[in-house]
Amino acid sequence: MTRGSGNVFADLGYADAEERQTKLRLAYAINEIVAAKRLSQGEAATRLGVGQPKVSALANYKLDGFSVERLMIFLTALDRDVEITIKKKPRSRGAGRVSVIAA
Repeated sequence: MTRGSGNVFADLGYADAEERQTKLRLAYAINEIVAAKRLSQGEAATRLGVGQPKVSALANYKLDGFSVERLMIFLTALDRDVEITIKKKPRSRGAGRVSVIAA
């Protein structure tokens, strides 16, 4: 058994692993909000300003058609604040990283 890195996309060798992980976390937050508000895909589409097929793709985590920026805009359309924090990485860690924390 091998311990994962915490990013399945990096473990699978994707070159854009950080972006994929970020998009996945943002999409998960969006889907959780849509479910908590009990919005139909049509209602969610209206709130997000997209067609229902885009909401369906989002609900099924088919994220190739979405940028990180667009997903953050969706969160603000769902009455959430999105905060980006940039800070110096600890010396003990090799490379910098991108983290998305949903609260």
